[in-house]
Amino acid sequence: MSAPIERQREGNLEAPTRHPLDWRNPDFYDEASLFKELERVYDICHGCRRCISLCNSFPTLFDLVDESESMEVDGVAKADYWKVVDHCYLCDMCYMTKCPYVPPHPWNLDFPHLMLRAKAVKHKQGGSRLAHRIMSSTDLVGSLAGIPVVSGVVNATNRNKAFRGLLERLMGVHPDARLPEYHSDTSRRRLKGHASAVSAPRAAGRTTGRVALFATCYGNYNEPDLAVDLVKVFEHNGIGMRLLDHERCCGMPKLELGDLEAVAQAKDVNIPAMLRAIDEGHDIVAPVPSCVLMFKQELPLMFPDDADVARVKEHIFDPFEYLMLRHKEGLLNTDFRQSLGKVAYHAACHQRVQNVGQKTREVLSLVPETQVEIIERCSGHDGTYAVKSEFHEISMKICKPVVSRVQKAEAKHFASDCPMAGRHIEHGLADGRAHEHPITLLRQAYGL
Repeated sequence: MSAPIERQREGNLEAPTRHPLDWRNPDFYDEASLFKELERVYDICHGCRRCISLCNSFPTLFDLVDESESMEVDGVAKADYWKVVDHCYLCDMCYMTKCPYVPPHPWNLDFPHLMLRAKAVKHKQGGSRLAHRIMSSTDLVGSLAGIPVVSGVVNATNRNKAFRGLLERLMGVHPDARLPEYHSDTSRRRLKGHASAVSAPRAAGRTTGRVALFATCYGNYNEPDLAVDLVKVFEHNGIGMRLLDHERCCGMPKLELGDLEAVAQAKDVNIPAMLRAIDEGHDIVAPVPSCVLMFKQELPLMFPDDADVARVKEHIFDPFEYLMLRHKEGLLNTDFRQSLGKVAYHAACHQRVQNVGQKTREVLSLVPETQVEIIERCSGHDGTYAVKSEFHEISMKICKPVVSRVQKAEAKHFASDCPMAGRHIEHGLADGRAHEHPITLLRQAYGL
């Protein structure tokens, strides 16, 4: 039976904490143990239903319960538990903004990490489709699709209806899903050997004033202008910039697949490269919120005793978090050359759960004659969720309230810290307007 209402109302008023992910424990992959915990958590969620508006996992769960003979979780077939898992894309919003039963509450409910455990069990049992394993191999796909000439062919065929039909049959990619373009002139090629124009960077607060850029897979292969814009903006603010010597995917796509061993392999490449930069006096910044979150939260929870991972956690920043830390010390350049007018700004989920506040809105609001209307709802993209045939239409439904807010804002610009979310909103608008990343808008405001 579901939890009594009076116990539900107790909730938890303390700041949420996160327990390490015990993924090396054999019990973590024990299906019977997993299903016991799924039933416990599903029962608590059924008795609360506070998260019904966040994603499709919760409506799926509640429909299963309501359509069962008992109208309780015990009436739901165990095989149907996976339907709830498949709709979770680990945005973390239920944990960080809605759930009153997260630790230190005695019910100890961590819905996203339970979904991650279920995905890991499924993957371990060979349940991950080949197509999904390929989709999550962003380094491999990007390096192949980004080959000169090949990138042009890939982009052209991705717009071809006949090819998209074939792609749906072979890879399960929805024919109407917006696929990212690939570029042979990647951001790492453009910035290779870049020597910062800043001669004497100044430290301020937690920041050193010297940054090594983690370009990210998406920022490297799909939107290389983004990394270039970030470098221009940071250098305009007296921050020394260079690329990391080398990098791999942050591991978030493999995390969402449940392939935790692949996450560990990516960590073993990225953490040493980041540590070398940190030892040389650099901070780390990445332009995609999911990648920053990976090093701030997910890897530290997967490797709680790894001092190197903990050190990187303390030195990696969201771009606008970094700029606002500098602004507090009087080191942000506020000599803006042009206003932005009204900006409809979508705050990405993986930035919101970093708990750094509305730093993007705060920076953009410093631009004269600029009004920022913030939209705090999920776009429903999640990297691969929105392109999969079985989930695309649902992702567009999740995105619809965001699209409506952008339309009602009648803004000069619309932007999101997550470029994938921005393109998804752009797809939902279908009116020819293009998403602009907030860093790009800031570059425009500076007149760079």
